[in-house]
Amino acid sequence: MADTTDDGNQREIPPARRKRLQRCFEHGSKMAAQDNFDYATVLFTQCVAGDPNNFMYLQSFLGNLKKKYNNNKKGSNLAFIKSAGARAMVRKAVAQKDWAGVIKAGLEVLKLNPWDVSTLTAMADACEKGGFEETELLYLKTALETDSKDPNVCRLCAMALGKRGQYDQAIAMWHRVEQARPGDEEAARHIASLAVEKTITQGGYEESDPSKKKRMPGGAAGQGAAVEMLSEEDRLERDIARRPKDIPPYLELADLFIREDRFDKAEDALARALEASDGDVTVRERWEDVQIRRLRHELLMLEKQVKETGSEELKTRHGQLRKDLFAKELDVYKARAERYPNNLAFKYDLGVRYQLNGRYNEAIAEYQLARNDPRRKGLCMLNLGQCFQHIKQDGLAMSHYEEAIKEIPDRDADNKKKALYLAAKLAFKLGDLDTAERHATTLAAMDFSYRDVAQLLDAIAQRRKGPDEQPKAEQAE
Repeated sequence: MADTTDDGNQREIPPARRKRLQRCFEHGSKMAAQDNFDYATVLFTQCVAGDPNNFMYLQSFLGNLKKKYNNNKKGSNLAFIKSAGARAMVRKAVAQKDWAGVIKAGLEVLKLNPWDVSTLTAMADACEKGGFEETELLYLKTALETDSKDPNVCRLCAMALGKRGQYDQAIAMWHRVEQARPGDEEAARHIASLAVEKTITQGGYEESDPSKKKRMPGGAAGQGAAVEMLSEEDRLERDIARRPKDIPPYLELADLFIREDRFDKAEDALARALEASDGDVTVRERWEDVQIRRLRHELLMLEKQVKETGSEELKTRHGQLRKDLFAKELDVYKARAERYPNNLAFKYDLGVRYQLNGRYNEAIAEYQLARNDPRRKGLCMLNLGQCFQHIKQDGLAMSHYEEAIKEIPDRDADNKKKALYLAAKLAFKLGDLDTAERHATTLAAMDFSYRDVAQLLDAIAQRRKGPDEQPKAEQAE
């Protein structure tokens, strides 16, 4: 449990304990990635209880539980009855103003129902009172998932957002309060106040640096009042400078840059977060994801330039950047597959990257492992068919296409059509006209305009007529 002062506020966590919590978190992340939800819950609970102000710990704790309960918004069966004792402990801790105790007891309630509104709001209040400001808003936003129009939760969210200078979101929350409670004077008052604060902020007024002070002409602001006004980016950079070991501001800053398609800046923010977190796995993976997004964005921009100019030099650069992207993705997913050896999703992702890099034998090995995941079996069989065809194993390719057609559900129409098409084309190449016609006909019934399926059906019919029509038939190949 976290060390606290007499008034319930958290003391500075000793470095040795912080390292133990971080190791616990990393192991919990591995268990969560392998869908070992219960064990991950035990580990994440220790992390949040030990450091209630750590945003990543809480985010992982809640995310693991939501996944465990299939995001059903109600948790386990009979959760309300099973958690009665823990909820009583929450109320007792609130009465005693034991804010760390509220967190500890609240975690036991959330294990059974991570959407328990009364517990989440109590824990958010404990965060606000106990100085755990990094996690307060996350509890409130989770409470909103149960009912996004709950006026009490919206009011608490609005207050928390307003304190953080997130004016548009705060105003939106107060509007929800107004809709639920028409004529609510508190909501109207706060909306007006926040609108003024937002206007002042956008005017660039700042008091933290006297050399940058500006004054609004007229009104209260013009009577000598100077208000600190920072952009969202500047605010986050200020928070990072003040508390360089706190990771959430780095992540918020990266998200801000991502929304603005400034991927190089996001990559830099996450690189700093990685250093500050002593190589935290979750931060590392977000950093790697942004590196990949930057390369994809650059590739897309370059592709547009190639289409507009037709430049051979740009085409060469596009080809090289595409190779760089595939190589980077391969490195990232290879590391993740090694990090989470029991997670078949990473086996599949690694197989895709081997395939994109033309390393078909290695791709086959990964797909053969990943096909044990029933959710991806059809796609694995489809990709295995393509890999076998690339290495000239047409018989194996055909059998895998046939299996893919059976396994891919009808709702996945794009991959279903692709499997039918590749099976029909390969069967035609192998001279198995019955199989080729069967798959091509099924595909044509689904989408007659798909690629050259109409020409393929004509070619099959022409080949059945005999050798006189053979040259035309071969055109479909």
